[in-house]
Amino acid sequence: MKFANKRVIVSGLLFSISFFSCQKNEVNSLTPTATADTNTSTTTSKTYPDVDQALWTYFEAFEEAAASRGKQIDLSALGVIGQIEEIEQDHVAGQCTWNSAAPEIVTIDLEFWNSSSNSWKEFVVFHELGHCVLNRDHREDHYSDGTCVSLMRSGLGGCIDNYNSDTRNIYLNELFSPSSIAWVSTIINRWIS
Repeated sequence: MKFANKRVIVSGLLFSISFFSCQKNEVNSLTPTATADTNTSTTTSKTYPDVDQALWTYFEAFEEAAASRGKQIDLSALGVIGQIEEIEQDHVAGQCTWNSAAPEIVTIDLEFWNSSSNSWKEFVVFHELGHCVLNRDHREDHYSDGTCVSLMRSGLGGCIDNYNSDTRNIYLNELFSPSSIAWVSTIINRWIS
């Protein structure tokens, strides 16, 4: 009963976020998404040139999450740009813009940023870095209870977001090692059923 109530509450809260989607835009080289907050710190030990300072803690948390899973990622060395500004397209919380001749740009929508918890900010920043840095596409599959398997979902596939402090490690394991989630998915589906 306790698990079912949590799921209903999380599902209701996240329904409004489910309409947020992102896009990875390939830009011609001539052209100059409330749950409990995660443990994202508010201070950083690093700086990130060309990244809005409000994003630094999330960039550092992304690098730390990767490192704890055996992947060394240095977003500064990669030259990733991060900005918070209005995204003209409706229902888009963030986007990754890239091309082969310029650094990747993570843009987070200003309205989304100003109205979201740290947990959802981390979700969207990590999702966009998943596109820009990990070259991840959207993943729409879901567990038997309807919750999303990946934070790399598009928001258009119908799965229910369940990213929170209790599920964060499962989602981050999938983000950095997408093939490792298959056996976990089987176990979770059996446990939920």
